[in-house]
Amino acid sequence: MDAYQYVEDKQLVIFELDNVLFPEKDYLLQVYYLFAQFIEYTEQKNAQPIIGFMQAEYENNGTEGLFEKTAKQFGIDEKYKYNFDLLHLNARLPLKLLLYKNILEFMQELVVNRKQIFIVTAGNPEQQLNKIKQTEWNGLEQYLTVYFTEELGQSKAEIFQNILNNNNLSPDQALVVGANNFDEQQSKLINLPYIVSLEIYK
Repeated sequence: MDAYQYVEDKQLVIFELDNVLFPEKDYLLQVYYLFAQFIEYTEQKNAQPIIGFMQAEYENNGTEGLFEKTAKQFGIDEKYKYNFDLLHLNARLPLKLLLYKNILEFMQELVVNRKQIFIVTAGNPEQQLNKIKQTEWNGLEQYLTVYFTEELGQSKAEIFQNILNNNNLSPDQALVVGANNFDEQQSKLINLPYIVSLEIYK
């Protein structure tokens, strides 16, 4: 099924960032790698077991308490929590973040057909901007308009509505592409059409 059929009658498309444009884990696993390398350098603890532990813990249980679990496992001083958190915000990644292939093709098709592209992203604005700066956009970056919900202090629904108002559009002239129930709920609050990003991969 051609994903473009979702937007033939739309004027703009709004995306979330994590797990919509690229896998969030591609960022986090590189942060964990850099942290383990930092610990190896400062504390002379072998990085490889730390990397393996963090990756397994993340994949099995998510990010909650990951530093504390790792610190306990390897005897890492609590003071390094600061470095761990800071890396999440400003890590210089060894590898660029790559868009999902089908999303890249979809966005390129949007540009060719003069559809506007917006990113409305939740989470720490500094961290989200760091991800954006280190993504391989393949030239798409000049066509993106980005909003950070935490920076604006507004809900996604409010930002969606402002985007519509600023472009003199009705909800049925736009589409939201998200990856979770929250994005869907926020879209429904103002009657915006919504699809899960996985639909574009079919």
